[in-house]
Amino acid sequence: MKGRITNFRGSRRIKKGNQMIVEVEGADDKARAEKLIGKSVSWVAPGKNKTTINGKISAIHGNSGCVRVLFERGLPGQSVGTEVKIE
Repeated sequence: MKGRITNFRGSRRIKKGNQMIVEVEGADDKARAEKLIGKSVSWVAPGKNKTTINGKISAIHGNSGCVRVLFERGLPGQSVGTEVKIE
C-alpha cells in the first residue's frame, strides 16, 4: 500500500521532526484509516545512498483518512510530498 507525506505534525511555531501526517491511498474516511493503526511505514531517501527510515502508524488525523506516523528519526524537509510504503 502507498501513501504520501503531506506535512509535519505540529503547531504554528513548533514542528515535530519525527511525526508526519500521511495521506493513504484507498483510505477516504475515518473508519478505513482506523484499520491501519499499528502498521509499519518506510520512507526511502532519494540519492545514491538510499537510506531507509522506518516508522509506525500511531493514530488517525482528522476525518478524511489521513494518519499520523511516528518515525524512528526525524525526516528532512525534502520528504514532504514524497511517497511512503505501508506494510
